Amino acid sequence: MIGQSTVLAAEFPPSVEDFYLPSILPWGAHDNYWFTKITLLVWVAVAAIIIFFLVSNRKPKLVPTKKQWLAESIYGFVRNNIAVDMIGPRGVAFAPYLTTLFCFILMMNLFGIVPLVQISPSSHIAFPAVLAVISYVMFIYVGMRHHGGLNYFKHALIPPAPWFILPLLIPIEFFSNFLVRPFSLAVRLFANMFAGHMLLLVFTLGGFAMINANAWLAPVSVLSWLLTVALTLLEFLVICLQAYVFTVLTASYVQGALADEH
Repeated sequence: MIGQSTVLAAEFPPSVEDFYLPSILPWGAHDNYWFTKITLLVWVAVAAIIIFFLVSNRKPKLVPTKKQWLAESIYGFVRNNIAVDMIGPRGVAFAPYLTTLFCFILMMNLFGIVPLVQISPSSHIAFPAVLAVISYVMFIYVGMRHHGGLNYFKHALIPPAPWFILPLLIPIEFFSNFLVRPFSLAVRLFANMFAGHMLLLVFTLGGFAMINANAWLAPVSVLSWLLTVALTLLEFLVICLQAYVFTVLTASYVQGALADEH
């Protein structure tokens, strides 16, 4: 009893250190703390996307192969349904970036439902935050290049409204355009992927916990695992939707930066 209490006291409550994944390298774990499972998955996602598009378009044919058709379909979907629809004809210039962004987020999200992997880098706030910052810097740069530095900020911060209400509207516009946008981009992706990961974890481990606690709870454990399968299908839809939403919002912000009217 004393030994069990000692173990529980050592494990609970969890500390901040429990949120840092251990290094997966077999040597120098203390020095290579940065190389975790999450880091490896990001590298795998980048390599997979680069190799897929290079191989698919290495020898393009008039009648495309399956790989070429898939690669062209992905690019065509993002170019036509996101870049051009949201930005207009000028959106074609942003199609390569938006396609890369969509594929990268989709690939990272998919790791969350891959057996034996079952964790998405997007469920760690650092990676959605970096992607949000990249998009944030890009649409500000595009707006400044299109309108000029001072004119862009004037365009973004001063709405067409009576002068006496501008002291109220300008802080709101600044908060909305330059603070809320990157924050909402990052948190929306992170929160959805983190919540999905936790739901799958709870229902999966809950089934094992109930069947180990009492054999009579075996039917409930089976139900918990069936719900896990159903939630995995739902999570797949969320994975695709979140990649689409992040890319659409980025295109929307670029469109706003290029717009000639507020």
